[in-house]
Amino acid sequence: INIALPRVRDFRGVPAKMDGRGNYTLGLREQLMFAEIQYDKIDKVRGMEITIVTTAKTDDEGRRLLKLLGMPFKEN
Repeated sequence: INIALPRVRDFRGVPAKMDGRGNYTLGLREQLMFAEIQYDKIDKVRGMEITIVTTAKTDDEGRRLLKLLGMPFKEN
């Protein structure tokens, strides 16, 4: 996460909104942010959603866990 997300143009962090149960979903508009993907080898740009499910009981616990693991949340 720390390597790929900063490659997004004008990256300022990811939204800190959780799902109400301590889990986090992040939508990506294109796969080209990953260094392993070669631009000339893809047939079209594709997006994806990544969901991180934690054992946290609350959003605050989940957010704290992900922040400690290096999730680059936007600063308020």
